[in-house]
Amino acid sequence: MWKMFGGLLRTGGYLCQSGSLLHTVRTFSTGTCCQIRMHAIPQLKKVDRWTEKRSMFGVYDNIDILGDFKAHPKDLIIAPCWLKGFKGNELQRLIRKKKMVGDRMMTLDRHNMEKRIRFLYRRFNRYGKHR
Repeated sequence: MWKMFGGLLRTGGYLCQSGSLLHTVRTFSTGTCCQIRMHAIPQLKKVDRWTEKRSMFGVYDNIDILGDFKAHPKDLIIAPCWLKGFKGNELQRLIRKKKMVGDRMMTLDRHNMEKRIRFLYRRFNRYGKHR
């Protein structure tokens, strides 16, 4: 039954209403509309990217946050010393942590960190982007 109904939908067939004396024929569509034809591609708008308003957008936002540039944003970060201003992957982060606070760490924590460094070192050498 569904195959027949699907076939009617695809062809845009007619469905007869048999409840009244006069049989009215109703059409139903499949939901596709006629295609819109474009005769010409609309012209791109000319936008001046260097108006004064656009060029000065966001210039003084740091003054509200930092107060007359007396402090660098890096100095306002509340974080461990090996993470302040750091950008890199997990291996680089752990090596940096080991250099900075490795001698003051507890024995088990330092051992686990060194195991993780060994694992990541092997992994990056086998499957890194340089391969």
